[in-house]
Amino acid sequence: MEAEPVTEVTSSDVFVIIPAWNEQERIAATVRAAAALGPVLVMDDGSRDATTRIARRAGARVLTTRNNLGKGAAMAAGVAALPQQARYVLFLDADLEDTASQAGPLVDAVRSGSCDMAIALPPPQPGGGHGLVVGLAREGIKRLTGFDAAAPLSGQRCLTREAAEAVRYAARFGVEVGLTIDLLRAGYEVAEVPADLRHRVTGEDWRSQIHRARQYRDVLLALRSRSLPPRSP
Repeated sequence: MEAEPVTEVTSSDVFVIIPAWNEQERIAATVRAAAALGPVLVMDDGSRDATTRIARRAGARVLTTRNNLGKGAAMAAGVAALPQQARYVLFLDADLEDTASQAGPLVDAVRSGSCDMAIALPPPQPGGGHGLVVGLAREGIKRLTGFDAAAPLSGQRCLTREAAEAVRYAARFGVEVGLTIDLLRAGYEVAEVPADLRHRVTGEDWRSQIHRARQYRDVLLALRSRSLPPRSP
């Protein structure tokens, strides 16, 4: 993993981590909006476009990988790079653009002590698929923890540093489901918080169908790996 030169940032107890892959069209707006909440680290997961260069110009610190390792690995690497002063971690998707600044309610919920991880509950958004992946994730989380998640795949999450460092990050698109299950099983408090965050909705073309198939696979693998009771420390 290669680090870009880091500019001095204002001290903040919130550290924003944005995993990104080939997001050159949206990353600048997302970084600028997210910077209102804290220093921004973009985890460029092997992009083949100008994501790294554009994110850096927008003011983010950037870490890059030579190959695409998946969202889960990118998020884990971001947590490993947390600065000493960071008390809270805010994960945001790279395609939120200007709405990234609306993630404040997640930070407020965790900072107030009402939960250890706040998951964004976004407003209804047009388009999307047929709900197969969401249904699998929701059913799996409820079966394994009893938690009835309205937005089980939401990538917009704020965690305490302790919580962020306490879990293993599931591979690729299974990471959100894994985070929810692992934290609940470990006794952490998880809550869903309404937030006006809007991202690019997956379409109906063949590329989108392949993306959903990969999501389904990764969520299923994350659930299967957690289907047995966790081992005692």
